[in-house]
Amino acid sequence: MSRSFRVRRAHWERDREHLRGIREAVFVREQRVASELEWDGLDESCLHVLAEDRNGVPIGTGRLLPDGHIGRMAVLAAWRGRGVGSAILTELLRLASQKAMSEVVLNAQLHALGFYERHGFAAEGEVFVDAGIDHRRMRRALKSRERPGVRRG
Repeated sequence: MSRSFRVRRAHWERDREHLRGIREAVFVREQRVASELEWDGLDESCLHVLAEDRNGVPIGTGRLLPDGHIGRMAVLAAWRGRGVGSAILTELLRLASQKAMSEVVLNAQLHALGFYERHGFAAEGEVFVDAGIDHRRMRRALKSRERPGVRRG
């Protein structure tokens, strides 16, 4: 059975409106994050991925900062629980490995800790509030020949 969506590398200049639209829907409208916090000025320096349904309609996104920080992972509500977030994260991990990063970090909303743990991330430090939402920092080591999404051991 083929998936009903695909994930591809996006380019900020070309795909900006699609990427912004998803983040506006999820973070600004749904989670009520202030626009000035969401738009931090870092997008132009990031690698972005975009999930699209089989008709090319944008349904999810995420980004990788040059320092190995994964962020702005967002999936439209109607598509949650269908593997879109896992596919986005797997692609971001692949890009990080391709860039020879030794590890990646992210700030996870507390409700998403289990999701990231299933992808090999470990929580560290105390709970902190970002944009009015409780988070924990998480980290995952990468091996140069690692295939993200494949567990060893």
